[in-house]
Amino acid sequence: MIPLYLSILSSSLIFVIFKLFQRYSIDTFQAIVFNYFTALIIGFSLYGNTWKSSYGTELNWLPYAFCCSILFIGLFFVMGKSSQLNGVASTSIAVKMSMAISLLLMILIYNEAINILKIIGIALAFLGVYLVTARSKNSNNKGNSLWMLGLLFLGSGTLDFGLSYIQNANLSISLALFSAVGFGLAGFIGLVILIINIILGKAKILGKNILAGIILGIPNYFSIYLLLLSYQTTGWNDSTVLAITNVSIVLCSAIIGFVAFKENSSTKKIIGLVASILAIVILFFSQNIL
Repeated sequence: MIPLYLSILSSSLIFVIFKLFQRYSIDTFQAIVFNYFTALIIGFSLYGNTWKSSYGTELNWLPYAFCCSILFIGLFFVMGKSSQLNGVASTSIAVKMSMAISLLLMILIYNEAINILKIIGIALAFLGVYLVTARSKNSNNKGNSLWMLGLLFLGSGTLDFGLSYIQNANLSISLALFSAVGFGLAGFIGLVILIINIILGKAKILGKNILAGIILGIPNYFSIYLLLLSYQTTGWNDSTVLAITNVSIVLCSAIIGFVAFKENSSTKKIIGLVASILAIVILFFSQNIL
């Protein structure tokens, strides 16, 4: 159970760290780039010298790692900006409720069975995201940042399904090490973009951005590594672990957002939060009665 608790804590910390970037004027993109190199180093360090023999001679995992790396850096950047503009609570709900997208794709592609609970759960998930992203009449936000929540909802669901697909694929590399390689590729993609911006005079690397990236990279790597470890050590099926993890992260992030950062806790957002929690609980039961 300890890996599961630590995974929830690591994931919740990511949203908080992104929120603090705004307070300390951290360049989010630069921090994300260095965060991925930190995650890469941690991943290889945990394996020691054994990583050289862990990836085998086949490279069937490389295209998957490259696709994941693009989603990693793209969604992570949007997540960081959304945490700052839309709030920790709304962003965490949009990301974690993407579980509904994953289930839809599994139903369509894997021809999984569907029941009334799944239909209700998926409907509540979409309702929850709609309510937390809906702009209030008195809001100064003209919708120029709300699109991020929709993108995170769709993109994170696609990524979750992709990781599920990869987990079932016969790859010649362990999933934990695969995550480290994916993080590394994301870091190199970001580094190329950063170097181009520096050459064009649009960016300048600052020490505080590097430090922020290192701080972010630690919980980022362990949020994935510990989740994979939880699948193996809890004795529960994957859907149970994912449901409990998601609902816990939504609750933790929402409480932190409303209490620590004084985020707007409108009636719509509270109803959306409740709908999201109900959705995850219902989806959990729908998976376990089939």
